[in-house]
Amino acid sequence: MANQGADRRTVLEMLAKAAAASQFPGFRRWVFGQQPEREPRKGTYRPAFFSPSEYHTIDVLTGLIIPADGTPGAREAGVSEFIDFLAAHGETDIQEPMRRGLQWLDAVSRKRHGAPFASLSPEQQDGVLRTAAHRGQAPRDDPQGQAFFRLIRRYTVMGYYTSRIGLEELDYPGLRIYSASPACPHTGDPEHRHLPPPKV
Repeated sequence: MANQGADRRTVLEMLAKAAAASQFPGFRRWVFGQQPEREPRKGTYRPAFFSPSEYHTIDVLTGLIIPADGTPGAREAGVSEFIDFLAAHGETDIQEPMRRGLQWLDAVSRKRHGAPFASLSPEQQDGVLRTAAHRGQAPRDDPQGQAFFRLIRRYTVMGYYTSRIGLEELDYPGLRIYSASPACPHTGDPEHRHLPPPKV
């Protein structure tokens, strides 16, 4: 589900939001890709906008959208923290729409399986989510599921591929450039006297 393209404007928007979020000291798992590596953060993230149950559901959802298939996924990257931070700091696109979408998700899960989404088995969760993800499976008179899935997918991809874990999965060369500066290769000539003078 995670193979989603993005145009240049979208990429710039993602980077701007992620760079702003990177200044927040309260993250426990999410780390902006351009931040230097640091010691693992201790403690548990406390959601600032969503309730604990809503936050847990978002965490489960992000893990279904970008799972840990042999490599770290969205849950390991702390994408739920990123989404909660944006909602708590004025990202109106995800405040009430996300909350209403979570309510829709739990309502569908209770109707089908008699329990809220986060309490279902992974197979049941996948089935409910696929109903929203695929147009042919969603009822025509209930577009809320599709809109919610597009929303949660958009911000999951944004949070993951601006995180250090996400950029490592892309083998982004900027991590190598900014994480450690290479030493000068001219160890025998630190003053570089052997190099030709610059052209004027």
